[in-house]
Amino acid sequence: MGKRILIIGASGQIGNELTMYLRNMYGNQKVIASDIREASDAVMESGPFEILDAMDYNAIEKIVTRYEITDVYLMAAMLSATAEKFPMKGWDLNMTSLFNVLNLAKENKIKKIFWPSSIAVFGPTTPKTNTAQHTVMEPSTVYGISKQTGERWCEYYHNRYGVDVRSIRYPGLISYKTLPGGGTTDYAVDIYHKALKDKSYSCFLGAKTTLPMMFMDDAIRATTKIMLAAPQEIKIRNAYNLAALSFNPEELAISIQKHIPDFTIEYEPDFRQAIADSWPASIDDSQARKDWGWKHEVSLDQMTEVMIDNLK
Repeated sequence: MGKRILIIGASGQIGNELTMYLRNMYGNQKVIASDIREASDAVMESGPFEILDAMDYNAIEKIVTRYEITDVYLMAAMLSATAEKFPMKGWDLNMTSLFNVLNLAKENKIKKIFWPSSIAVFGPTTPKTNTAQHTVMEPSTVYGISKQTGERWCEYYHNRYGVDVRSIRYPGLISYKTLPGGGTTDYAVDIYHKALKDKSYSCFLGAKTTLPMMFMDDAIRATTKIMLAAPQEIKIRNAYNLAALSFNPEELAISIQKHIPDFTIEYEPDFRQAIADSWPASIDDSQARKDWGWKHEVSLDQMTEVMIDNLK
């Protein structure tokens, strides 16, 4: 029968681009997109789409059965800054949706799961630079707590029930195709929009706030690569560290000024500064590079060029 893929959360920042990438790889009819709201025109018009609540087990099961789904990519989540405003909603969505797909896999209704973790699993006590795969994890945000808990459950379901679940800890992701979605690292998307429109940007993080980041194309490549790896290559069943770039708002502004010389930036840190301060500045992802051959391709200046060219 071959692969049949369900993407839950296809309207989100990653889900949208992942859907198009996988349809390109496997064929439009083999990749079922779903979300609680309609997705972009590209997603809606290129293949099957279902309105689906990630918290509704029976609804997911029906779609899995109807389309004979083999692989599920669970991309639905409430992100860091939004979850801080609605803690219980964030927790409920992030945990219930995960249990729904883990239990479907446990009952052999799906073969393989991709679930995204995040650098938010780390906390203020985590070593800041070159953060190791195995280290202190004491997250201080709702999002981080839900992702750390999710990692433990993924590993548990793999060890206890043999569920083939795979995960990576995404850094901040940057894309020109979707608007910022309530994450702390989203300044690095918003800044390009404002640079082109207003030639100025007021940043909600301080100038020297260095965070791990990645261009979306690299993140999509990593996501599909880990899912293509043979099961024995996946040595870590909670989540792999993943890295590409680390930069701060000041360095990003300098990169933009190479294209828009009169661009200016000012700094007005808000509640998101405390979230950013609890996260690492750089990540050691040598385990992912060794186990399943991960490597990033896009540099900071290359990313800036692509963002500006496409947003124009």
